[in-house]
Amino acid sequence: MFAFLKSLFASTPAPDLSEVLSKKPFLVDVRTPGEFAQAHPKGAVNIPLDRIGSSLDKFKGKKDIVVFCRSGNRSSQAKSILKSNGFENVVDAGPWENVAQYTG
Repeated sequence: MFAFLKSLFASTPAPDLSEVLSKKPFLVDVRTPGEFAQAHPKGAVNIPLDRIGSSLDKFKGKKDIVVFCRSGNRSSQAKSILKSNGFENVVDAGPWENVAQYTG
């Protein structure tokens, strides 16, 4: 029984965020413009979650993409949207502070 539950809830190990950020990825804050204006990691662009689907052209040609938000919920959704549209190089960094600690 335990093995069955573990297989249901197992996830792929998260990549080392410092390593991913060292590659100078496309940093996308999926919070609202108001949240973004209050504070955001250096070098980030703001594409709110509700605009990800209509902004796919902004992601084309980007080698590495890192999405983040306030808590990790919206960034998880953004990653799913991007992956379902063919973007395989997407990392969900969770809360924006995770990225800010490496970017200043």
